[in-house]
Amino acid sequence: MFDTVLIANRGEIALRVLRACRGLGLRVVMVHSEADKDAPYLALADQALCIGPAAPGQSYLNQPAILAAAAVSGAQAIHPGYGFLSENAGFVERVEQAGLTFIGPSSACIRVMGDKVSAKRAMRASGVPCVPGPDTSLPEDPAQVRRLAREIGYPVIVKAAGGGGGRGMRVVNDEAELLPALAVTREEAGRAFGNPEVYIEKFLLHPRHVEIQVLADRHGNAVWLGSRDCSLQRRHQKVIEEAPAPGIPQELLAQVGDSCAQACRRIGYSGVGTFEFLYENEAFYFIEMNTRLQVEHPVTELTSAIDIVQQQIRVARGEALPFTQADIACQGHAFECRINAEDPRTFRPSPGQITDWNVPGGWGVRVDSHARAGYRVPPYYDSMVAKLIVHGASRADALTRLRVALDEMRVEGIATNLPLHRELAADEGFVDGGVDIHYLERWLKERAAA
Repeated sequence: MFDTVLIANRGEIALRVLRACRGLGLRVVMVHSEADKDAPYLALADQALCIGPAAPGQSYLNQPAILAAAAVSGAQAIHPGYGFLSENAGFVERVEQAGLTFIGPSSACIRVMGDKVSAKRAMRASGVPCVPGPDTSLPEDPAQVRRLAREIGYPVIVKAAGGGGGRGMRVVNDEAELLPALAVTREEAGRAFGNPEVYIEKFLLHPRHVEIQVLADRHGNAVWLGSRDCSLQRRHQKVIEEAPAPGIPQELLAQVGDSCAQACRRIGYSGVGTFEFLYENEAFYFIEMNTRLQVEHPVTELTSAIDIVQQQIRVARGEALPFTQADIACQGHAFECRINAEDPRTFRPSPGQITDWNVPGGWGVRVDSHARAGYRVPPYYDSMVAKLIVHGASRADALTRLRVALDEMRVEGIATNLPLHRELAADEGFVDGGVDIHYLERWLKERAAA
């Protein structure tokens, strides 16, 4: 048990975690960089400590500074939020060695699921459906690599075992492209992730990106909290998410969800997590697991009526889940728009001072944000300034509410992607539901050519 939590993050997610801690009666310590010293949410913490300059490597990724802040403040637990150190197994080990609680899974689980090859192997053993391809890294012998690719069937995709965020992958359409793509991906993997291992699997042409949210405790209990569709992406970065994923048979979702919960029990997973799948032709294919809280968790909170962040903290305190799978039911439909400080056409970041800030409200509308009028968006970090989330009785109801909320929201002084969201919320293909992961890229090309 612990009564003081240090939040090792910034912005929207730091504020979200603070509110969850407050609801549990916990003392909160926040760390911040010099660039974030005037962030308004710091005033809500019991204690705020500067841990370094603006550069993430000298502040939010500075492990010794974060651990020193925990020692100075008397914090007994560290919540990593998402990004930064949230999936760093080495950091988790240092937290544990310091006698502190890491609010997340064990370092062993992060290592298993952080390596895409070992994760795929573990998921197959638990009955989770995977993309066709071997559960091993690619051999050095070019002839063996060619044979594997032929057995899978072109097109294939070469991926970094330690990759993520859309980096470290190459699509290969025929044998002539295979070895050059392999060499480039291996070099990129070693440089970006410190692990040159790569693997190969079938490249699906028109899949959707569908996720299963899970929650597990230290007592062998695990549940899944429904599905999300995150197919509307640009350069592998999600733009709009929704829950549940539309048009997928409930029986199939239940089968896959149960296998995810079983996988958590099998590997001894504790905390929140997300299984990410490609979905094509009424079949699921596992691609990776995020061993942390995700940006899009609010749509699942609204459709499951469960405070995921509070449950994550309770589990870390050693509490058992207060519900079983039979208690969980999807209620209505939810959308989330990521509001970024960027030009809506060129996507160039737009840091600067927000001069006017008007957020929507009313029934079924939620805005998660650390920003307000007068806040200066720094140029050093992710450009997201808010998440607009809406909930409705049906998908159509939620879409109507989303359009009204987007029309009402105003952010002045900086450029944002609000105009893009307004266009997408009215787009016929998106309104119909079930677009694939390449839809937005095609849509943007067509818009640019018009």
